[in-house]
Amino acid sequence: MQSTWMGLSLALILLLSGCMAHIPEPDTAPGKPEWAPPEIDYSLPDAENGSAYRPGFMLTLFKDKRAFREGDILTVALDEKTYSSKRADTKTNKVSGMSIDGQGSTDNTSVSGSGEANMGRTFNGTGSSTQQNQLTGSITVTVAKVLPNGALLIRGEKWLRLNQGDEYLRLLGLIRTDDIGNDNTISSQRIADARIIYGGQGAISDSNRMGWASRYFNSPWFPL
Repeated sequence: MQSTWMGLSLALILLLSGCMAHIPEPDTAPGKPEWAPPEIDYSLPDAENGSAYRPGFMLTLFKDKRAFREGDILTVALDEKTYSSKRADTKTNKVSGMSIDGQGSTDNTSVSGSGEANMGRTFNGTGSSTQQNQLTGSITVTVAKVLPNGALLIRGEKWLRLNQGDEYLRLLGLIRTDDIGNDNTISSQRIADARIIYGGQGAISDSNRMGWASRYFNSPWFPL
């Protein structure tokens, strides 16, 4: 009997372990290459024939200095706010009935009978959902790539070390140079295909996270 319970326990552990492989932990390690600035040569090209002009590094008196090359830096003003609400009510009701009443006679014997059958079906369902999110602040990122159409691929991350853990902010997306302001800033509302990730790690973050067993029983992999 004891060996049977041990076998069942081992099978349950293996089952949970296999199912938990489909619930990956978020990758929160800093310094990932997909969020790092591009590796380019930031040195100035040599001047030719005594000229002070260097292509791509000139100054102009007719426009503000804005990011437009790989490796340039700009600031993104975060102004994200979402609100969604949904409610659904469904009601159905169906009632059907049938009655039979008959009378007859055979060989000096009279027969009478009656019957009634009723059937009903009722369904009542209600559902509602409300969600609200808000993110404000700023993050300074780097131009990682200039696309052929002139759009800029920007990316970067910010890490803050607090006394009870780390807070991080990551951003990736496409912008137009026309949307960059005179102070070399752009609103997050102007970023195409934006990926904005905000999270944390440490004691406080761990205390607010479900354990592996709780995540399994609340996941779609749990059969009940």
